Amino acid sequence: QVHLEESGGGLVQAGDSLRLSCAASGRTASDHAVGWFRQVPGKEREFVAAVSWSGGSKYYADSVEGRFIISRDNAKNLVSLQMNSLKPEDSAVYYCAATKVYSSSYRQYDYWGQGTQVTVSS
Repeated sequence: QVHLEESGGGLVQAGDSLRLSCAASGRTASDHAVGWFRQVPGKEREFVAAVSWSGGSKYYADSVEGRFIISRDNAKNLVSLQMNSLKPEDSAVYYCAATKVYSSSYRQYDYWGQGTQVTVSS
């Protein structure tokens, strides 16, 4: 079992930065890939970024490439998402999730946090 808890969401203005954190616990947390997803009401959960279990491989959705940075510290069981140059369309509930299958598909993820709200005003 892997337990995940997000923090760091909030209300910011367009162009601002925000850093989300995902604290993982559980015996095998460090050998899971971790992804960030976001969701707005009425829409499907959308992939944002993912990092492999070692941290050596990362990839991003086109919509956030160049603005968001995902990183992990396995010693602290922590995965972060640094979000820069935020846009109103980035507003959503952000979730971190863990999987043994490094993937951009939310269906591959077995463990999910409760989510944290990010709101970007124009």
